[in-house]
Amino acid sequence: PSIEYQNLYRQKMIVLGYRFEPKLWAVLVTVVFVIIFIELGKWQLSRADEKNARHALLEQYAKQPAVTLPVALVKLEDFQYREVEVQGEYLTEYTIFLDNKTHQGHAGYHVITPLRVLNSALLVVINRGWIATGNDRSVLPYVNDINGLVKVNGLVVAPELRTLKLSEMVTKGRVWDNFNLQRYQEETGQEMQPLMILQKNQAEDGLIRDWTRPDSGADKNLGYAVQWFLLAATAVIIFLVLN
Repeated sequence: PSIEYQNLYRQKMIVLGYRFEPKLWAVLVTVVFVIIFIELGKWQLSRADEKNARHALLEQYAKQPAVTLPVALVKLEDFQYREVEVQGEYLTEYTIFLDNKTHQGHAGYHVITPLRVLNSALLVVINRGWIATGNDRSVLPYVNDINGLVKVNGLVVAPELRTLKLSEMVTKGRVWDNFNLQRYQEETGQEMQPLMILQKNQAEDGLIRDWTRPDSGADKNLGYAVQWFLLAATAVIIFLVLN
């Protein structure tokens, strides 16, 4: 615009009571916060993409037949979310109860027992299912022992299971608040595959195996991304209004 037009515009703004003269520090602060909010929004979008990709992989594996778990040490990423089958014998003396697990609104435990893989020195952690706590929490519920050679079919998941942490204690005898594979190996003195199997085939042990397949969880990250982008827009609006 011409200088005459600019002067006329300034005079008009003065008459209306508006002058846009932001301070340098205000510009810098606004730019910094807008960049931070946008980057956080982009990060949440990337997290949503990761979860969608993981969920798509899970859905793909669900349509494939179960694979046999090797007798040699494997990598978690090669089997995670896959259906596997494994044969061996339960070592029931190492059974633990993972606390603070619910089923249809009832409190209970997940029963975890290692399985010695057939023709191997390795063990694999089996999450055998859910059982109610009972009226007296000082008494552990009875679980039928499965002796002899068994075949387990199930879904491979990461072996680190975290629940509500009630104290700094990780274990209370056979009841654990959180499952940690390294700690479990130290407690048992046994080497284990770096994974956990959620047992799906039925057995005569009275346990409930109602594993619900979760959604991707990406919607939550998308919601967070929208919030960060709105904060960036709000910062710009506040900057304009205050200046």
